Parts: sequence; structure tokens; C-alpha cells
Amino acid sequence: MARARVYVTLKKSVFDPQGRTIHEALTSLGYTGVADVRQGKFFELALPELGVEEAKQAAEEIAHRVLSNPVIESYRVEVES
Repeated sequence: MARARVYVTLKKSVFDPQGRTIHEALTSLGYTGVADVRQGKFFELALPELGVEEAKQAAEEIAHRVLSNPVIESYRVEVES
């Protein structure tokens, strides 16, 4: 059974207000070594009927068409059997 992990984040050129708020909170708590925070989404897809290559193609399509907004977000897909 193939399992795909999809990581979706805002593109670097898009302002991330939630990430900025988290960064400010970390700074106020004394974590001054954190330079930046980018917030994102994580999805795990179980694809029992597909092999690794087919699962990667399906997960890429799902990420592009459903899980992300390609205008402002980028995504990364990892697949394991």
C-alpha cells in the first residue's frame, strides 16, 4: 500500500500573517534564535490500490487540483510503499 504525504505552504513571495504571529510569540517567549516562521498544511493520503509511481502521480494531481491554491501556495509530495 502506498502512502503519500503532501506538504503545502505559502509561496515565499506571499505574506504569511499566521507565521508572523507565531514568530512574534516565539520571540516574546525568549526564542530569539528563530529567524522566520512559515505556517503550512500537512495531508497524508492512503492509496492502497496504487504502486509508488502511480501514487506519486495521483498525489501530485490531488495536491495541485484540490489541496493547494497554486497561485499563492507551493506543495511537496513524498510517497512510500
